Amino acid sequence: MTYFLGGIAFLIIGYFTYGKIVEKILGPDDRATPAVAAPDGVDCVPLPQWKNMLIQLLNIAGVGPVIGVIIGIKFGKIALLIIPVGCILMGAVHDFAGGMMSLREGGANLPKIVRKYLGSVYASAFSWVMVVLLLLVVAVFINIPANLINQTVLPSVSFFWWAVGIIFAYYIAATLFPVDKIIGRVYPVFGALLIVGSIAISAALVFAGFKNPSILDDCEGFAGFKNASPLFPCLFVTIACGIISGFHATQSPIVARTMTSERQARSTFFGMMVLEGIIAMIWAAAALAIYNIDSTNISLKEPVILGNITTHFLGAWMGGVTIFAIVVLAVTSGDTALRSARLSIAEMFTINQVNLARRVFTCVPLIAIVSALLWWSNLNGESFKKLWNYFAWGNQMLSATTLMAATVWLLRQGKKCASLVTLIPGIFMTMVIASFILWTPGTGNQPWGLVPGGLRLDCAVAVSAAVAVIFAIFVFLRGRAK
Repeated sequence: MTYFLGGIAFLIIGYFTYGKIVEKILGPDDRATPAVAAPDGVDCVPLPQWKNMLIQLLNIAGVGPVIGVIIGIKFGKIALLIIPVGCILMGAVHDFAGGMMSLREGGANLPKIVRKYLGSVYASAFSWVMVVLLLLVVAVFINIPANLINQTVLPSVSFFWWAVGIIFAYYIAATLFPVDKIIGRVYPVFGALLIVGSIAISAALVFAGFKNPSILDDCEGFAGFKNASPLFPCLFVTIACGIISGFHATQSPIVARTMTSERQARSTFFGMMVLEGIIAMIWAAAALAIYNIDSTNISLKEPVILGNITTHFLGAWMGGVTIFAIVVLAVTSGDTALRSARLSIAEMFTINQVNLARRVFTCVPLIAIVSALLWWSNLNGESFKKLWNYFAWGNQMLSATTLMAATVWLLRQGKKCASLVTLIPGIFMTMVIASFILWTPGTGNQPWGLVPGGLRLDCAVAVSAAVAVIFAIFVFLRGRAK
């Protein structure tokens, strides 16, 4: 219980202290935002601050802070320490810096920002990697909510594809229509459901924890998972949302285009990441408790464990409402992922998006690719596992890139010492992702390694350290360029 409550306290204090320091470094001021300077009625539309905050929260809080931590807590209760520290020092800084760069570049998407600060060669490859990742996100965030509905609400095999069709149709509508027509109207309702469900789980968990503190101890059944998945680098890929997630940098431009003042940036970007960290802490602790209450849960699939958590702590009725809130989490990240993909493609090929016909033209190939991914990922369980794994480490490639681009941005403003707030986590995440993609456990069921057979973990970490140093030198040289 000390880890749980202490971690949440650290997150709240971090927002008011370290968040203020980062705000001073990034320097939001009174210059006109894209929604004020160049409204277009489609993507650049002024929205109230409270609505922007909820949109940002639901954009970034996919299933990661729930499903991801249900897996990630198997590293042990040390995860309850790493989540808050990582969230404040890395994730919230990442989101804040990414959002501020987009605000200053007229609501630019990540590929344009990367091109400006890391160069055209890097950006050319990165832009396509990012678009592919966004399409993987869309496919993953159609599959997961459809499976949750299928397994916990309507357990019928035939209904799964109906759920897929309904969710995908909503995604297409949300990405084609102006941001204030669908996203701006339904997100506040979804946000309220998410917050109510998380508060309910938190209250029930604290009550149960004080009655029986042992439910938040490490579970002996985690030993096998820990042996197969070393803490570094696996934890930082397994638990992305809640610690740091590159996907967030693709979502921040959506809200950067609807903000009316730069001074809203700390609460909107840094603050909503901190709130996501709190949500991750709640669900991580709830998963730890449910594993300790019944160790047979360790072998079950995550959607089943999620249902067991909600039923145990909240009962059937409130548990069902909370499951719906989790479905909302996935849906409200998948729709904006498709929207981000449309905006990124339009930016890369200079396709004006004010006209509906051009938006449809931009979306058609994206819809076709996502449809193919959905078909392939549901051929068998291994297909979806591969889809999820490549999404997981690709996501963290984005986080390292965003942090390094932000470092160049700060260096070019003459903020050499201050740039350490993005450079240090950028180096760390470069090491995480480089070591992760060079290492494989050799079991044959984890398809994320890029080296045949994989390197030994110590070799992978050594090589990744060299890669991180080279990347840092490259960033320093880019920062000195005029």
